[in-house]
Amino acid sequence: MKIIGSAIPEVKIIVPDVFGDERGYFLESWNQSRYHDAGINCNWVQDNESCSRYGVLRGLHYQMPPYNQSKLVRVIEGKVLDIALDIRKNSPTFGKYTAVELSAENKYQLFIPKGFAHGFAVLSETVVFAYKCDNPYMPSAERGIAFDDPDLNIDWQLPADKVILSAKDTRHPQLKDADLPAGDLWQ
Repeated sequence: MKIIGSAIPEVKIIVPDVFGDERGYFLESWNQSRYHDAGINCNWVQDNESCSRYGVLRGLHYQMPPYNQSKLVRVIEGKVLDIALDIRKNSPTFGKYTAVELSAENKYQLFIPKGFAHGFAVLSETVVFAYKCDNPYMPSAERGIAFDDPDLNIDWQLPADKVILSAKDTRHPQLKDADLPAGDLWQ
Protein backbone atom coordinates (compact mmCIF):
# COMPACT_ATOMS: atom_id res chain seq x y z
CA MET A 1 0.00 0.00 0.00
CA LYS A 2 1.17 3.51 -0.69
CA ILE A 3 -0.23 6.91 0.11
CA ILE A 4 -0.46 9.59 -2.56
CA GLY A 5 -0.67 13.17 -1.38
CA SER A 6 -3.67 15.29 -2.29
CA ALA A 7 -4.23 19.03 -2.60
CA ILE A 8 -5.24 18.98 1.09
CA PRO A 9 -2.73 17.09 3.27
CA GLU A 10 -5.32 15.56 5.64
CA VAL A 11 -7.13 13.90 2.71
CA LYS A 12 -5.21 10.81 1.67
CA ILE A 13 -5.35 8.79 -1.53
CA ILE A 14 -4.53 5.16 -0.81
CA VAL A 15 -3.24 2.84 -3.52
CA PRO A 16 -3.55 -0.72 -2.23
CA ASP A 17 -1.21 -3.52 -3.22
CA VAL A 18 -3.14 -5.62 -5.73
CA PHE A 19 -2.06 -9.20 -6.33
CA GLY A 20 -3.44 -10.66 -9.53
CA ASP A 21 -3.13 -13.86 -11.52
CA GLU A 22 -5.23 -15.91 -13.92
CA ARG A 23 -7.85 -16.41 -11.16
CA GLY A 24 -8.45 -12.71 -10.57
CA TYR A 25 -7.04 -10.43 -7.89
CA PHE A 26 -6.68 -9.95 -4.13
CA LEU A 27 -6.23 -6.76 -2.09
CA GLU A 28 -6.50 -5.67 1.52
CA SER A 29 -9.16 -2.96 1.76
CA TRP A 30 -8.39 -2.40 5.45
CA ASN A 31 -5.58 -3.50 7.74
CA GLN A 32 -5.63 -1.65 11.05
CA SER A 33 -1.90 -1.63 11.77
CA ARG A 34 -0.87 -0.68 8.21
CA TYR A 35 -3.41 2.13 7.98
CA HIS A 36 -2.55 3.39 11.47
CA ASP A 37 1.10 3.49 10.40
CA ALA A 38 -0.07 5.71 7.51
CA GLY A 39 -1.81 8.11 9.93
CA ILE A 40 -5.37 6.79 9.57
CA ASN A 41 -6.37 6.11 13.17
CA CYS A 42 -10.09 5.47 13.03
CA ASN A 43 -12.32 3.09 14.89
CA TRP A 44 -14.72 2.14 12.10
CA VAL A 45 -18.26 1.50 13.35
CA GLN A 46 -20.30 1.30 10.15
CA ASP A 47 -19.81 0.01 6.58
CA ASN A 48 -22.09 1.31 3.81
CA GLU A 49 -22.61 0.38 0.18
CA SER A 50 -24.64 2.13 -2.50
CA CYS A 51 -25.47 1.36 -6.10
CA SER A 52 -26.15 4.25 -8.47
CA ARG A 53 -26.47 4.91 -12.18
CA TYR A 54 -24.74 7.36 -14.50
CA GLY A 55 -25.37 10.99 -13.59
CA VAL A 56 -26.25 10.41 -9.94
CA LEU A 57 -24.58 13.02 -7.77
CA ARG A 58 -24.60 12.42 -4.02
CA GLY A 59 -23.48 15.24 -1.76
CA LEU A 60 -21.96 17.28 -0.52
CA HIS A 61 -22.77 15.69 2.86
CA TYR A 62 -21.44 15.96 6.40
CA GLN A 63 -22.62 15.49 9.98
CA MET A 64 -22.33 17.99 12.82
CA PRO A 65 -20.28 17.19 15.94
CA PRO A 66 -20.41 15.06 17.97
CA TYR A 67 -21.65 12.84 15.13
CA ASN A 68 -19.12 14.03 12.56
CA GLN A 69 -17.54 11.28 10.50
CA SER A 70 -14.27 10.26 8.94
CA LYS A 71 -14.77 8.04 5.89
CA LEU A 72 -12.69 5.58 3.91
CA VAL A 73 -14.34 5.29 0.47
CA ARG A 74 -13.78 3.09 -2.57
CA VAL A 75 -15.46 1.87 -5.73
CA ILE A 76 -16.13 -1.84 -6.20
CA GLU A 77 -17.69 -1.54 -9.66
CA GLY A 78 -17.69 1.41 -12.06
CA LYS A 79 -16.19 4.90 -11.73
CA VAL A 80 -16.89 8.10 -9.77
CA LEU A 81 -15.43 11.53 -9.29
CA ASP A 82 -15.07 11.82 -5.51
CA ILE A 83 -14.90 15.19 -3.74
CA ALA A 84 -13.68 16.05 -0.23
CA LEU A 85 -14.43 19.70 0.67
CA ASP A 86 -12.72 21.31 3.67
CA ILE A 87 -15.41 22.91 5.86
CA ARG A 88 -13.22 23.59 8.94
CA LYS A 89 -13.57 27.34 9.47
CA ASN A 90 -10.11 27.72 11.04
CA SER A 91 -8.33 25.70 8.36
CA PRO A 92 -5.95 27.32 5.83
CA THR A 93 -7.69 25.19 3.18
CA PHE A 94 -11.27 26.11 4.20
CA GLY A 95 -13.49 26.05 1.10
CA LYS A 96 -10.93 24.12 -0.95
CA TYR A 97 -11.51 20.60 -2.19
CA THR A 98 -9.74 17.51 -3.46
CA ALA A 99 -11.17 15.70 -6.49
CA VAL A 100 -10.12 12.10 -7.15
CA GLU A 101 -11.32 9.58 -9.71
CA LEU A 102 -12.05 6.31 -7.93
CA SER A 103 -12.76 3.24 -10.02
CA ALA A 104 -12.90 -0.53 -9.98
CA GLU A 105 -9.96 -0.36 -12.34
CA ASN A 106 -7.58 1.83 -10.29
CA LYS A 107 -8.82 0.45 -6.92
CA TYR A 108 -7.87 3.69 -5.14
CA GLN A 109 -9.35 4.53 -1.77
CA LEU A 110 -9.87 8.00 -0.39
CA PHE A 111 -9.59 8.84 3.31
CA ILE A 112 -11.78 11.81 4.24
CA PRO A 113 -11.24 13.03 7.81
CA LYS A 114 -13.70 14.79 10.08
CA GLY A 115 -14.30 18.39 9.05
CA PHE A 116 -14.88 17.64 5.37
CA ALA A 117 -18.05 17.46 3.31
CA HIS A 118 -18.14 14.53 0.90
CA GLY A 119 -19.81 13.88 -2.42
CA PHE A 120 -19.42 11.88 -5.59
CA ALA A 121 -20.67 11.87 -9.18
CA VAL A 122 -21.20 8.61 -11.07
CA LEU A 123 -19.23 8.65 -14.34
CA SER A 124 -19.88 5.06 -15.46
CA GLU A 125 -23.11 3.30 -16.45
CA THR A 126 -23.48 2.08 -12.85
CA VAL A 127 -21.35 2.14 -9.73
CA VAL A 128 -21.11 0.15 -6.54
CA PHE A 129 -19.62 2.45 -3.92
CA ALA A 130 -18.46 1.26 -0.47
CA TYR A 131 -17.29 3.20 2.55
CA LYS A 132 -16.42 2.90 6.21
CA CYS A 133 -17.49 5.49 8.80
CA ASP A 134 -16.12 6.09 12.28
CA ASN A 135 -19.48 7.39 13.55
CA PRO A 136 -22.95 6.05 12.73
CA TYR A 137 -25.43 7.89 10.53
CA MET A 138 -27.44 10.38 12.61
CA PRO A 139 -30.26 12.08 10.64
CA SER A 140 -30.58 14.98 13.09
CA ALA A 141 -26.87 15.84 12.61
CA GLU A 142 -26.89 15.57 8.82
CA ARG A 143 -26.09 18.69 6.78
CA GLY A 144 -25.01 19.50 3.24
CA ILE A 145 -23.47 22.02 0.87
CA ALA A 146 -24.90 22.79 -2.58
CA PHE A 147 -23.06 20.73 -5.20
CA ASP A 148 -23.29 23.68 -7.61
CA ASP A 149 -22.11 26.42 -5.23
CA PRO A 150 -20.55 28.96 -7.64
CA ASP A 151 -17.91 29.94 -5.07
CA LEU A 152 -16.63 26.34 -5.06
CA ASN A 153 -16.77 25.95 -8.85
CA ILE A 154 -16.50 22.13 -8.74
CA ASP A 155 -16.32 20.45 -12.15
CA TRP A 156 -18.27 17.27 -11.49
CA GLN A 157 -17.45 16.00 -15.02
CA LEU A 158 -21.15 15.59 -15.82
CA PRO A 159 -23.29 17.59 -18.26
CA ALA A 160 -25.75 19.72 -16.24
CA ASP A 161 -28.75 18.07 -17.93
CA LYS A 162 -27.54 14.60 -16.85
CA VAL A 163 -27.16 15.33 -13.11
CA ILE A 164 -29.56 13.29 -10.96
CA LEU A 165 -30.07 14.52 -7.39
CA SER A 166 -32.17 13.41 -4.45
CA ALA A 167 -34.80 15.91 -3.33
CA LYS A 168 -32.72 16.54 -0.21
CA ASP A 169 -29.60 17.36 -2.24
CA THR A 170 -31.46 20.04 -4.21
CA ARG A 171 -32.02 22.07 -0.99
CA HIS A 172 -28.50 22.40 0.45
CA PRO A 173 -27.19 25.94 1.03
CA GLN A 174 -24.00 27.38 -0.38
CA LEU A 175 -20.92 27.06 1.82
CA LYS A 176 -21.13 30.72 2.89
CA ASP A 177 -24.63 30.06 4.31
CA ALA A 178 -24.03 26.56 5.70
CA ASP A 179 -24.51 25.46 9.29
CA LEU A 180 -20.91 24.91 10.44
CA PRO A 181 -19.57 24.65 13.98
CA ALA A 182 -17.19 27.29 15.25
CA GLY A 183 -13.57 26.61 16.08
CA ASP A 184 -11.97 23.19 16.22
CA LEU A 185 -15.06 21.19 17.13
CA TRP A 186 -14.40 18.79 14.24
CA GLN A 187 -11.85 16.76 16.21
